[in-house]
Amino acid sequence: MDHEPETARVYDRAGFGHSVPRGARPAVVVVDFSYGFTDPSYPTGADMTAPVLATAQLLAAARSAGAPVVFTTIAYDPGQVAGLMWLRKARGMAALEAGSRLVEIDARLDPRPDEHLVVKTGASAFFGTGLATYLVSRGVDTVVVAGATTSGCVRATVVDAVQYGFPPLVPRDCVADRAPEPHGASLFDIDEKYGDVVDLADVLDYLTRPSDPDTAPSTTTEPKPEVSV
Repeated sequence: MDHEPETARVYDRAGFGHSVPRGARPAVVVVDFSYGFTDPSYPTGADMTAPVLATAQLLAAARSAGAPVVFTTIAYDPGQVAGLMWLRKARGMAALEAGSRLVEIDARLDPRPDEHLVVKTGASAFFGTGLATYLVSRGVDTVVVAGATTSGCVRATVVDAVQYGFPPLVPRDCVADRAPEPHGASLFDIDEKYGDVVDLADVLDYLTRPSDPDTAPSTTTEPKPEVSV
């Protein structure tokens, strides 16, 4: 039995699924595209080649437009490995040791020395970090979130972004997970409740527009098209 029409009706009745406003000063936050996630030879990793290469396109557009770029990586020191509660639940994450190759940003994204790197120990890029302060200091009013995993750190980052007042956009081409089911469910959940899941082409066009408030999209909230999962 096909439950999609009923699901859409329930969410529409609850008032979910509207679009977030887009500002004139976006930043791109690339969540945990480190080798520990993008290299399938590691137990914590998976083949994320297509989303990584799509994110490289996203970064090229952001850099050309002068938009701030932020990378995040998860890294633990021995004391954190011994004590953090999250690592009792997700024990494989303890392999992400500070200083190891697993926590290095994938070179295919060509991280630059002048681009901000957030080292985190939780799921959200905002939890226990100075990311919100950095974005405010750069005058950012919209956050484009890429990276891994869709069901974990990407979703957590998007939830915190909107709670901090940054409208989040998630290009579906630029996020990845270890399995399709949590990936699809999380994209649906993000699009209905927290941000806009969009095509990469949409974001590339958005980033290349002049940073002029007169050209920014209207903040009027309109219903969004249904997301395919």
